[in-house]
Amino acid sequence: MGTREDRADEITAEVRSWLSEHWDPSLDGREWRGLVVDGGWAYPSWPARWFGRGYTRAESAIVAREFARLGAPWGALDVVSGHGQIELQIGANVLIAHASDGLKAQLLRPILMGDLRACLLYSEPGAGSDLASLQTRAERDGDEWVFNGQKVWTTVAQLADFGLLIARTDWDQPKHQGISYFILPMHQRGVEVRPLRQMTGDAQFNEVFITDARAPLDHLVGELNDGWRVLRTALAFERIVMGSTGTRSRDERRLPVGASIDLIELAQRTGRSEDRLVRQALAELFILRSVIAWNGERAAAESARGDASPAASLGKLAMSRLLHTSAGLADSLLGPAGTLYGPEVPDANAANVSLMMAFMNSIGGGSDQIQRNIIAERILGLPKDLATDRDVPFRDVPKAAARLELGGGRPR
Repeated sequence: MGTREDRADEITAEVRSWLSEHWDPSLDGREWRGLVVDGGWAYPSWPARWFGRGYTRAESAIVAREFARLGAPWGALDVVSGHGQIELQIGANVLIAHASDGLKAQLLRPILMGDLRACLLYSEPGAGSDLASLQTRAERDGDEWVFNGQKVWTTVAQLADFGLLIARTDWDQPKHQGISYFILPMHQRGVEVRPLRQMTGDAQFNEVFITDARAPLDHLVGELNDGWRVLRTALAFERIVMGSTGTRSRDERRLPVGASIDLIELAQRTGRSEDRLVRQALAELFILRSVIAWNGERAAAESARGDASPAASLGKLAMSRLLHTSAGLADSLLGPAGTLYGPEVPDANAANVSLMMAFMNSIGGGSDQIQRNIIAERILGLPKDLATDRDVPFRDVPKAAARLELGGGRPR
């Protein structure tokens, strides 16, 4: 059996040989991307059968390094940064873990090619922190599923080609057991997307109204009524994304806030770089960012084995702290100028936008409070909170019963 060094040398030689044969700077970008995807280099940690090579994360890093050495785009890291995180980092990984071969064959290559965008159809007006209380329903009609309900806080729904949807398929089972996970085509008459305006003035989130929308039977991901298990996998990948975004910089000496501020450079410009408290704050942020990055690698490795890693909750919670603290320090360094807002004051504007957007990380993908519960129960082994509706058929839970009464009927 070869050593780890032998394996690294073998992969390096293989990547270099492939690049020597295929890399041509004059190639059309899409043509090159297709070669990379079909060669298994775009996401080499995926199974070889599904556009990958079955590499470990360390082995995938070798691929990224060799692509970068030649300046060849769409290596392992470039594909990730060039896509929306939802369809690639969450959707595709969920498909690999739980979907049928037919659904994988239908969706994975278009996702890698950048032809499909996705959104997460999870939260509802009455089911945010308690997702298992969802009331969007899915019913079979011949060879199709029919969906009715409402989702909210859906990022990029206005751009999505498909949604990762959780819906109730059995109202007689307890709330966690009667849920299924689906792929919902978004471009159809029964799907209406309405933007939600944020305090930044942007509208990245949406309400989605679903009325008799349809999907083929094979768009069920995993087993019927086993959607909570699929959702746990999806949430783990989402928390890995939210717990790692921004932890790595091309220059590890930088501490970025948003796209335009570096805290170290800002401290120098404002004459605070020798302030002991500022230096201590910068050091703590640097340490926190490093720990988050290491934790993200640990969580990703565990999730790659099919586990819904609770370590992802540690990273996401720590990332919330990093984002809030970084933006707050930038505001403090700016002094009174930090109260200004608008494009005429780029530093203050970036700091304030970053501070407002930090709340997105504290809420999306499960709030900070939910992450603390997961850490307490699944990492520290503390007892669960008392739940009176855990083993009750969902149609008998007061929230569901009231909805059914108002709706004038009971789902089949």
